[in-house]
Formats: sequence, structure tokens, C-alpha cells
Amino acid sequence: MQPVGVLDTAKATNPLKDLLKFGQSVWLDYIRRDLLTSGELKRLIEEDGLRGMTSNPTIFEKAITGGKLYDDLLNSLKSRTDLDAKGRFEILAIRDIQDAADILRPVYDSSKRRDGYVSLEVSPYLARDTKGSLEEARRLWKAVGRENIMIKIPGTAEGLPAIQQALSEGININITLLFAQEVYVKVAEAYIAGLEQFAKNGGDVSRMASVASFFISRIDSAVDAIIDAKLKASKDALEQELLKSIQGKVAIANGKQTYEKYQEIFGTDRWKALAAKGAQTQRVLWASTSTKNPAYRDVLYVEELIGPDTVDTIPPATLDAFRDHGKPRQSLTEDLASAHRTMEAAPKVGISMKEVTDKLTDDGVRSFSEAFDKLLAAVEQSSKSK
Repeated sequence: MQPVGVLDTAKATNPLKDLLKFGQSVWLDYIRRDLLTSGELKRLIEEDGLRGMTSNPTIFEKAITGGKLYDDLLNSLKSRTDLDAKGRFEILAIRDIQDAADILRPVYDSSKRRDGYVSLEVSPYLARDTKGSLEEARRLWKAVGRENIMIKIPGTAEGLPAIQQALSEGININITLLFAQEVYVKVAEAYIAGLEQFAKNGGDVSRMASVASFFISRIDSAVDAIIDAKLKASKDALEQELLKSIQGKVAIANGKQTYEKYQEIFGTDRWKALAAKGAQTQRVLWASTSTKNPAYRDVLYVEELIGPDTVDTIPPATLDAFRDHGKPRQSLTEDLASAHRTMEAAPKVGISMKEVTDKLTDDGVRSFSEAFDKLLAAVEQSSKSK
């Protein structure tokens, strides 16, 4: 992997920094020990205007199995017979999250709690377990002990009650694995209801933060595969034309419509009552913004979803690409009529967005669980090696 954060000094402006002019915060979808210890994260903050970080089981699995960066800590834990592999991993992850949060603390302070967050996910094994998710969120929140963190809970049907309850207890939550607009509306409702309860119990809502992490490129990967199959099977010229007209466009259109819902929900009188108490909106966060299809522009999903009160969590390669040749503009509210036409066309050609997004949620839960399996196996192996 190429090092992140190397700024081309010949450039007059940095496209990454320019995103903030449009109201969008850049977070890094990546964490690794050397990023924190080498000064690289500080450089990213200073040179690229980085304002937060996210982690997930896949990212930690790659960080731990991809080298010897964690050998010192894992070796020191070998004598801890009271710890299983998950317990060892948590000690390692919490250290990284705490250190990242401390480096990002000035961003948290200067942005008045709007940015400067690091996210740590509950175990993917708990994605369908309400009680387990809530208990782990409480435990991790307390163990990390930093104001500027978010605990990640997937936006599954079982996750939603845990999310609302955790928010009502003053725990910042990053709701992950969101694909469907209908689920997003439920997530925003959980945030508002959680804050209302927190305020009712005497909590200071101005210190609360949450993001709704809406996944982008995976939607096009799934929908484009369906379109390709239908194009091969179709003999109807009009159907083929309609299929081609939405190829590579559904993910962005879905994101734009989600943002419209964000604007509606956080423009209501119900929300304004909380805003009067200092509450900040639950921003939509664009996740999965690397381009999977080589036929598409490598910064497509960053360029086409730029708008006020949003976050884009960008992986290192895409961050480098956008710094190099990204062209920021306020694209999120552009040509909404076209976005609506795209979403209306999908069912006309037999594409059910509910089926697509349900499957993506299930696949996401499974892939994170599989990454966690690998991660724990690597930690377990380290405890047995000489």
C-alpha cells in the first residue's frame, strides 16, 4: 500500500481540503499502528484537512495480519491466560482508537464537537443481537474513555433498538451498513428519539454526535451485475436502452435521494426543538466510496456526492487519487430530477431495490464476521508462536 498523506507541493490547492468549502468533512477509512506513531495522521490533518477516522473488522484484520506492527503488544499479552483472542484484540484496538482520538482531539475542539471522531465497531457476531450490541457498545465506550469516539453498530432490524438506547444514554453512535433509504429514515428516527430521551433525562444534547454510514459502491456493483445479466438475456431494444441508461448510476441516485430525506427530517419542528437545545444533526456519511469497476472514474463516488453537512470516509488509495486529480463541486443537490428518473427506472426493468439492499446488508454482516474470524485466528496464532 502506498503511504497516504504525501502532498504534491507543486499544486496550488488541495482538492481534499477544498471539500470543506462545500460543507463536507473528510474522514479516513483506515487505521494502522504506524499511521499513528509515525506522525502520518498529524500530516493528514494538517495537509489534507482530515477530520476523522473510521475502522471496521476488515481494516483491523488487514492491519494486524499485514505485518509485524502489533507483535510487541501481542507478545506482551501471551502470559495473560485470562484473555481469549477477542480480549487480546480489544486491548490492541482500544490502544489504537485512544491514540487516534488523542491526535484528532484538536479537530474535535476546534469544530465544536462536529468532527475529530474515531469509530470502533461492536463485534460483527452481534449484528442480529440487540441486547449483545447494546452491552458491548456500553462496555467499549467506557473502555476507550474518550469523548471524541463513536461506537459502530450495524443498522439491522436488531441493531436499531440498541442504537436508540445507546444514544439515549449519551453514547455517540456511527450506524453502519446502510443501503436502503427506508432503513435510513428509521436510523434518523432512532437518533432523534434517542436524543429526546437523553434530554428528558437531563443530558446535554450539544455534546452528542452520530453519523449514518450509507454505503455507495457496493450498490452499483450489485445492480450493475443484475443489469449485465438482463442485457445478455434481453431481446427488447427499449428495455436494453433503459437498462443501459441506469448502469453505474443507481448508487449515486440512491445517495442523492437519501440526502433529500436527511434535509426533510432535519428540517421538521420536532428536530428544531432539539436544535434549540444545541443538538447537531446526524450527518449522512458516505462509506464504500472506492470505485470497484475499473471502467468508472476512480474518484467518481467522492466527486458526485459532495454537499453540506455530510462526511465522506475515504480509503487511502482513493484519498491519494482525489488529492491528485479530484474536482470538487457541490454535486449532491445537482440534477435531482435525473436521480429520481434513475430510481424510477429500476423497478421498470425488474430490479427490486429492496431485494438488492437486503442482500447487501446480509452480505456485509457476513463479510465483517468472516474478517473477524480471520482477525481472531491471527491473534490466537500469535499467542501460540514462539
